[in-house]
Amino acid sequence: MLEFVLGGARSGKSHYAQQQALASNLPVIYIATATAGDAEMLARIDLHRQSRPAHWTVCEEALDLAAMLHRYGEQENYIIVDCLTLWLSNLLAQTPAYYQKQLQAFFACLPDLDASVIFVSNEVGMGITPMGELSRRFVDESGRLHQRLAQQCHRVTQMIVGIPHVIKNECH
Repeated sequence: MLEFVLGGARSGKSHYAQQQALASNLPVIYIATATAGDAEMLARIDLHRQSRPAHWTVCEEALDLAAMLHRYGEQENYIIVDCLTLWLSNLLAQTPAYYQKQLQAFFACLPDLDASVIFVSNEVGMGITPMGELSRRFVDESGRLHQRLAQQCHRVTQMIVGIPHVIKNECH
């Protein structure tokens, strides 16, 4: 089962994903995509680390998400990918060819996954249109990524003030 969870900053996305993982009673693989570029981001990463159970397997992968999903995509695992917008930011800093290669590899691996996977991402397209070209590109690319992923996931959940709102549910 593939689930996509999105919402604004501090909407409860990561907490929700962790609760889903705990409820699964499966071995949890946590794929973290963040990189610590400054002290504030390092503090955010530390908070996330402290909130996770110590027995979970944690993999830090900023770019090659498909490789991590292939590696751990076995049926007996529950995978949390946190977060896709940070992964996208990391990819957009690379060459356009590398960006496209990683995006294609990511979407190509999804149908082959046997594990339950929950993808966490920030909804950034509900505010005003950014003024800078790079910011507009990020909003556009994240919107495209989200739309495409939502089509492939069995469940899509939007988090609003810590409350999950299921907007797609094709789970059987």
